[in-house]
Amino acid sequence: MMQQQIEQKLSALSPTFIEVVNESHMHHVPPGSQTHFKAIVVSAEFEGKRPVARHQMVYRLLAEEMAQQVHALALHTYTPQEWESAQDDVPDSPVCKG
Repeated sequence: MMQQQIEQKLSALSPTFIEVVNESHMHHVPPGSQTHFKAIVVSAEFEGKRPVARHQMVYRLLAEEMAQQVHALALHTYTPQEWESAQDDVPDSPVCKG
């Protein structure tokens, strides 16, 4: 499954917490699709990096998946310290309107 493949590749960031959620059901795609995901990644690798740099790190790891199958990836990247105060405030993804 794509969800496990994404988790496996993101393990290269040595995350202290990772959650990948298939959100395809919230979009206008065929049932059973695996094209829309949300990823929460907590890693010390993000220390001192701005959000754009963090996302670039993730996109480099998932380049093949993004080019072939994944249409959308909502990223929430945190350092362990940021995660201590943010874990209850991770935003929900919006339901697709189109």
